[in-house]
Amino acid sequence: MNLLKGQKIFKLDLLGGRLVELRECLAARDPHLLARNTGAAFQAISGESGVFQLEFWGQPVAITFPALEVREADTGVLLADFSQAMLLYYLSNCDGTPVAGKWIAFSELPDGRFYNSAFQGYTGRELACSFSDDLGHFSRTAEILGGERVYLFGDAAYKFQALPLVSLLVVAWLGDADFPTNYQILFDANVSHHLPTDACAVLGSTLTRRLIRAIEQPPHPQSPSPIRDERIRDGG
Repeated sequence: MNLLKGQKIFKLDLLGGRLVELRECLAARDPHLLARNTGAAFQAISGESGVFQLEFWGQPVAITFPALEVREADTGVLLADFSQAMLLYYLSNCDGTPVAGKWIAFSELPDGRFYNSAFQGYTGRELACSFSDDLGHFSRTAEILGGERVYLFGDAAYKFQALPLVSLLVVAWLGDADFPTNYQILFDANVSHHLPTDACAVLGSTLTRRLIRAIEQPPHPQSPSPIRDERIRDGG
């Protein structure tokens, strides 16, 4: 998979097209080992069949095995193909490496430097256009979406747990007379043990759009699950 090709990530909703292939590959693997490697819980039902339980953007999901269908744990609603594929890529790629506890830029991921300008364009620059110098607004929005404040990074920084072993950090630096205000999305330094760079780019763009969407339409307690319709949208 190369969602980064051509630097047009919003044009390429390709993850969902890999579902059949991902399911076939994962169905042949040991579910107990998959659970240990991914930080998921596996509940056996009969024989080797069962259900994985984990969280995606803070929402509990259930993944059946060996069918590998992904549903909201609370409602049983089947997730969109895009979200299902992201979770199955995670199951497929995780090797059990624990989180590093330190942060790196997208440019430090494998092949990331070749696409860093594009990534910053649809993440950091979009956030700067939306929040500008209003760190209070940025902080309130991040907290509404479940972000955890992290200190000693920039002027404001919030950690988001996308998957059990995959976390992202959104950092804001206020500008001055010489430099404009800057926003950047960072990743845990061991993220490449859990997802390919392409998928990291997708998570960064997804988090960006969730933050911006929360400005335009703040979450409501009765709103649908935020993971139900996560997908790459046409940029613009």
